[in-house]
Amino acid sequence: MNKRRLRPVYLVGIALNAVAFAYAVTNGTWLYAGAFAFVAVYLVVRLRMLSADT
Repeated sequence: MNKRRLRPVYLVGIALNAVAFAYAVTNGTWLYAGAFAFVAVYLVVRLRMLSADT
């Protein structure tokens, strides 16, 4: 995939992880919430690396 197509994929992934994180926090499942937060941070870092190359 090229960079133009990859950016929306990262944004959708970040949004879905944010929703899943909020749902996990409201249910009190902190282990899942931590996993979703970790994945979201990873996707943000990858998005920043993609944006820095441009």
